[in-house]
Amino acid sequence: MTHSTQHTISPALARRIALAAQGFGRPTAQTQGIRALDQLVTRLELLQIDSVNVFERSHYMPAFSRLGSYDKATLDRLTYGAAGKRQSARYTEYWAHEASFVPIDTWPLLRWRMQHYRDRSSADHDSWAQANKPMLDWLLAELAAKGPLRAGEIEHDANKRSGPWWGWSDVKTGLEVLFRWGDVVSAGRQRFERVYALPEQVFDSALLDREVSHDDAHRELVRRSARAHGIGTVTDFADYFRLKTAPARAAIADLEESGELIPVAVPGWGRNGQPGEAWLHAEARLPRRIDVAAVLSPFDPVVWERARAKRLFDFHYRIEIYTPAPKRVFGYYVLPVLIGDTIVGRVDLKNDRQAGVLRVQAAWAEPDAPAETAERLAGVLRQTAAWQGLDDIEVVQRGTLADGLAAELRS
Repeated sequence: MTHSTQHTISPALARRIALAAQGFGRPTAQTQGIRALDQLVTRLELLQIDSVNVFERSHYMPAFSRLGSYDKATLDRLTYGAAGKRQSARYTEYWAHEASFVPIDTWPLLRWRMQHYRDRSSADHDSWAQANKPMLDWLLAELAAKGPLRAGEIEHDANKRSGPWWGWSDVKTGLEVLFRWGDVVSAGRQRFERVYALPEQVFDSALLDREVSHDDAHRELVRRSARAHGIGTVTDFADYFRLKTAPARAAIADLEESGELIPVAVPGWGRNGQPGEAWLHAEARLPRRIDVAAVLSPFDPVVWERARAKRLFDFHYRIEIYTPAPKRVFGYYVLPVLIGDTIVGRVDLKNDRQAGVLRVQAAWAEPDAPAETAERLAGVLRQTAAWQGLDDIEVVQRGTLADGLAAELRS
């Protein structure tokens, strides 16, 4: 795609635009209620879900990074619904970026993905779904008869039956197949275990009847992605909802023609240090200054795409959860440290709930980290410990920032 006229956005301004679009840099209230959380998650469009709980589950972290301390039960009301009132939830779950909470009205925009999963299973005669059609029918019948259930509840029923029957792992596998196909949806979670339901048990008829074409769905998903990015490349906008490049580029062309996206060039964003092709959302804020002090989840949209994190912050980030311990460079659950408008370090955090201690397993400064990094990070960690209900912070002497951080926490 070529552009006859093109604005140039400096890398520093692009970084501030991206952070502002992600909800950073706005004044925050002393207490964060359901309205502030709802506005933030709507702005982000999704919260990635991950089961690792060594520090805090990933979907709780973006709100803390942007808004400060809040009651996690308030976010649960948005994502799970009030107890016994699933319909009051504002969000549901599906495979968006990865497994994610998304606004309920996003669900119909992903029907093409559900159909893709179904078609792929149908085309593969050796697939699990093809070999276990009676199991899938039985699961749908169980949910129709009994209402929303956790996999464990269905597994218990299956294991009580005599004669040839499915094992517990087949129950979970079958439910996940149906979930990917859209034949089953999430009805919240109990103790972080997903509750499965038929769509009509959770969603109203208007949502269920909404049909969106492949092209219209991609255009709307790219529109939402671009708004959440503020500024970005084709790859950035496509990655947010895991779209393929060609339909994302076609959607960008439509949105550019309508004036919703403005073509810009950002020096250094292209190959070999050249200006790169990018688009600015027409409603994006262009802040002159952003001053943040926060730690970010490894699954935060600001850092989850490595190439974008490198472009925005000159920050090379790789999650080392799945790396064997001897090969880890920075630690197990490492959170990037955002100070001002740049990422200046990383900390490996562990929530020792039994001892009431926030354990800093390692702390590292980036090469150009400002002198006040340890001081400001200490303040963030004090707030973090308080939010987690922990009484103390202990720093292991590992990493280039560890000694300075320990000293600041003692002062």
